Amino acid sequence: MSEDILAKIVRMRKADIERLGLNFGIDIPEKRRVGHTEFLGNAGAILEVKRASPSKGDIAPNLDPVRLATTYAEAHAQAVSVLTEGNFFKGSLRDLIAVTDLMEMRRQQGLHTCAVLRKDFLLYEDEINIAYRCGADAVLLIARILDDAQLVKMAKRAQSLDMQAFVEVRENDDFRKLSVVTSALGADAAKTIVAGVNSRDLATFHTDPLVPASVRSRLPAKAVFESGIHTPADADYARSLGFTGILVGEAVAKNPPLAKEVVAAFESGRENARGKFWKKFAERRATRRPLVKICGITRVEDGFLAAELGADMLGFVFSTTKRLTTENFVRSFAAKIRSDLSFPRPVVSEVESRRESPLFVGVITDPDSPEGQTAIKLAREGVLDAVQFHGITPPADADYAHYCAARVGETSDFEQVSALRSHGEPRILLDAKVEGIPGGTGKTIPENLLREKTGDIPLWLAGGITPENVGTICEKFHPELIDVSSGVEDTPGIKDPEKLRALFEKLSVE
Repeated sequence: MSEDILAKIVRMRKADIERLGLNFGIDIPEKRRVGHTEFLGNAGAILEVKRASPSKGDIAPNLDPVRLATTYAEAHAQAVSVLTEGNFFKGSLRDLIAVTDLMEMRRQQGLHTCAVLRKDFLLYEDEINIAYRCGADAVLLIARILDDAQLVKMAKRAQSLDMQAFVEVRENDDFRKLSVVTSALGADAAKTIVAGVNSRDLATFHTDPLVPASVRSRLPAKAVFESGIHTPADADYARSLGFTGILVGEAVAKNPPLAKEVVAAFESGRENARGKFWKKFAERRATRRPLVKICGITRVEDGFLAAELGADMLGFVFSTTKRLTTENFVRSFAAKIRSDLSFPRPVVSEVESRRESPLFVGVITDPDSPEGQTAIKLAREGVLDAVQFHGITPPADADYAHYCAARVGETSDFEQVSALRSHGEPRILLDAKVEGIPGGTGKTIPENLLREKTGDIPLWLAGGITPENVGTICEKFHPELIDVSSGVEDTPGIKDPEKLRALFEKLSVE
């Protein structure tokens, strides 16, 4: 098996330490000469001094760390993260010293001061002392590369120096380690430990914004969403999940003026229904792949059967098609299924063994139409878990849970997909495009488009999925979610029980 990126970074770092020492041959202060600022004492953004990365190569190779950190401070960031790893990120302890000296100067001048994080692949307790002498207020401890004993020792060393330990977690075993170190620190853990979850897998450097959503409930109150923040909309999304902080690197290092907008977007955001929806969905991903949405429910018996078979989402169409539903039907159905204690609901969380009904989604094609307004009202009231904007862009001020569906039939249609992602949409449902018909066409998306344009993006697929072809589709594209409507119907809006059973039986075999 080939060496992953994280293992390579650690291996090369150990070799450098053996050759140059823990200070990497750089002259550092004999003792700390700057004051201390609590790391993430208030909710806010952590912005990064970052020249390069393994996935992107050079990002801002000629950056001036003092000038960039000044921009971050003037944007009122809560903290500055300074990468000190040299082989892949082109950082240095010199950058850390320069930034901490800057913050001390600003402190003496009465200006806004950021806490400073040393971000590196730290392996030894004495590296905490070096970070302290260089002026850092906090150190990154990556649970994935440290065993229990070493993680505890390093966190305790930080604690003894009145520094915060920013513990990064992602894998299941990382959360066990977080619990171990929290217990070891006792009553002082809340002051010493800040937890962060990286949306980027450090082994592959692929990024998924739903990873932080899936584990937010497993993190302490003070927690950070790391990586994958490129726009103010992304920052607002992270805040909607209930995170205390965001860590932003590439976007602001390449474009420093963006810092002010990102900071403002995060600080003005709030935990809300949209974040709640994405957390619920992300937790369900642990049950199986793909998740299943059965759309176009118009009868109680169809909705109950789909739920009993294991549907994760049920779609109700609020658009003038043959699958049009009504407010009264959805209210009545939601009340029945949510109150039926005998209903066999699948376990949706690895953390809690709670059982829940499917998520309810209202599908709209015009938010200003009477039907669209009804769906939005039901979402605001919590009757619907979310609104699906089908083939349209949601308004910027949408104060309810939602996601988007894009209709694709040719290469140019993926421009809308890119635009939606830049507006902070963590997932986008791809549906087959047929002119004049908004959905439920029975047509599939051309395979060449999916192979050419989707890349590493987790797929949500709709259009022409049936019991007969679902196995092939899953084998070829490994979708995270499939959305099925006409493929399990007798007529529009009327589901065929045998087709529904056949669909789920096929998926259970895959």
